[in-house]
Amino acid sequence: MSGGLVALLDDIAALARIAAASVDDVAAGAAKAGAKAAGVVIDDAAVTPQYVSGADPSRELPMIKRIFWGSLKNKLLFILPALLIVSAFVPWAIPFILMLGGTYLCYEGAEKVWHKLRGHHSADEDTPAVERGPEAEAKVVKGAITTDFILSCEIMVISMNEVATESIWVRALILVVVALVITVLVYGAVALIVKMDDVGLHLTTKDSARSHRFGELLVKGMPAVLTAITLIGTIAMLWVGGHIMLQGAHDLGWHAPYDLVHALETPFAGIPAAGSFLAWFVNTLCSAILGIAWGLVVMAVVGPLLKVLPVGKKKDGHEESDTAGDR
Repeated sequence: MSGGLVALLDDIAALARIAAASVDDVAAGAAKAGAKAAGVVIDDAAVTPQYVSGADPSRELPMIKRIFWGSLKNKLLFILPALLIVSAFVPWAIPFILMLGGTYLCYEGAEKVWHKLRGHHSADEDTPAVERGPEAEAKVVKGAITTDFILSCEIMVISMNEVATESIWVRALILVVVALVITVLVYGAVALIVKMDDVGLHLTTKDSARSHRFGELLVKGMPAVLTAITLIGTIAMLWVGGHIMLQGAHDLGWHAPYDLVHALETPFAGIPAAGSFLAWFVNTLCSAILGIAWGLVVMAVVGPLLKVLPVGKKKDGHEESDTAGDR
């Protein structure tokens, strides 16, 4: 009897060790996968504040909440099961899915740069969605969730690619952790960003001179912060998209672009103290240049198609203004 109890306790201890090891594997895998997808996460966080820009303060958090739940549903109910099926039965398709997503990121980034240089402006941008009625607000939220779906696909595919050697159950757990953590971080940061001006306004009503000055600084500084975040998001989009294309081409057998970038960054790697950063910067710069170049090529192909397809036009014949590229 005692021998059986000891054996049972040994089995329980062994299972506990396995479970602990699995938790460590999941945590390590999630950290690795999330870090690799950081560029897309930055872009995701940079894109969303624009959807609630100009909204009535009372509607900002409800809109973000709706986008948050839509994003989580995208990741857990649609993207995760699809990726697990793909990784189990057609794993060779993952690099192509990655490159398709990379192409989208390059296209989006190049389109943003192109519209910025041309001074592109949409008439609806001056009128907040909440002032155009509930239908307009619902349309804005739907557009944000649709864009999030594409970015979430890229985040999840990049994450899946980083843990492709794990068992399917560990992969599933890692992706669930990545989905939850990234979604909470992104939309928590977005909520904080869009409410900072309200915090600043509240601080300006305080009697403390220090609080008043800090509140004025927040109110005056938030437009510049939002502009900087948008710029960082665009750069991240081009950098990540270009790097995906660079790595994908290398994995599929076209080594010349990857080898060229590696040759350019190698001389900087040996510089004391700053070598690692300089090599990373050169690689990032080359990836961003490749990203915008490839994005412009895709724009040249897709642009004429959007002009003739119904998806690119409004009913009155004007070009659709709330496409992803006009965010």
